[in-house]
Amino acid sequence: MYTTYKKQPSFVLGFHGCDKTWGERILAGKAKLNSSANDYDWLGTGIYFWESNPTRALKFAQEAAKRPELTQGKIRKPFVLGAIIDLGLCCNLHDQSALDELNAAYTSMKDMSEIAGTPMPQNKVGPDKLMRHLDCAVINYMHTLREVAQLPPYDSVRAAFHEGGDLYPESGFTKNSHVQIALRSEKQILGYFRVRP
Repeated sequence: MYTTYKKQPSFVLGFHGCDKTWGERILAGKAKLNSSANDYDWLGTGIYFWESNPTRALKFAQEAAKRPELTQGKIRKPFVLGAIIDLGLCCNLHDQSALDELNAAYTSMKDMSEIAGTPMPQNKVGPDKLMRHLDCAVINYMHTLREVAQLPPYDSVRAAFHEGGDLYPESGFTKNSHVQIALRSEKQILGYFRVRP
């Protein structure tokens, strides 16, 4: 329903935290970003960006430099790479129809899991559930269901996340709120740019 409105009308700026050497190679056209396919990725398989948030991308790169398990490559010198992104056909998890579709995918996956007698994955690690095994599996399953139903594939998945605890006492805001994007294809990246301080 309302499929026409799933196509995003413009581009967004995304920011990717990485190692400076890798970022410079991408800017020079000598390398490209790889899709992440960890079973705990928050938005399923994709190339990840922080939407309109270079500061958060840098914080992620700085944290990944201390904790190498957070990223595919080793980060020696944290760097932020900017990208101009066309979200295309977007599973925008700010939209009710996308939330309904994801919930239906969860129900289907849960039913299949019960029939097979296998446990469902679980989101784990702290109050923010940093290892999103369940969410990743459900989002990837949703993409499979679309393929089976011969629906057009999503080009991107986009969602807001509220993490880090209350910004201040009794706040409805959190310290590390952000919007994250996972691109299903590199073709959605219109170009890269060097981020100005």
